[in-house]
Amino acid sequence: MSQLSLKSMLVPSKTNTMEYPGMPGFEVTLSFLSRETLQQIRKKATKTSFKNRQPVEELDEALFLQLYVNASIKGWKGLKLEYINTLAPVDLSGQDLSEELPYSQDDALNLMKSSSDFDSFISNTVADLANFTKSST
Repeated sequence: MSQLSLKSMLVPSKTNTMEYPGMPGFEVTLSFLSRETLQQIRKKATKTSFKNRQPVEELDEALFLQLYVNASIKGWKGLKLEYINTLAPVDLSGQDLSEELPYSQDDALNLMKSSSDFDSFISNTVADLANFTKSST
């Protein structure tokens, strides 16, 4: 019988698909990010410069957000244009509001930048391990 060890069971991330509150059919596939993964993202987005010959670390917030979105949002389905209208300021004139916006990393990043509600949902959901322990993959 082999010895159990926590290290052998730890995984850097877990994914799960969750419905966005108040938007039936809009499901977002998210990845729980471990503390280690978040630290790696922060490290990649931090650059060191020198001021008065002293090293100063500066976080590139745009790069951090891009890396964070790429790591945490794995996809979505059911994002109707009518839903986008309630999340971010958009011009939907002439569009069929029942049409769905397919997932892309660029659109996920733009939605995170433009919608504080979407940003809050993503940040709160990926930070709560309980969201990934029931039917995670």
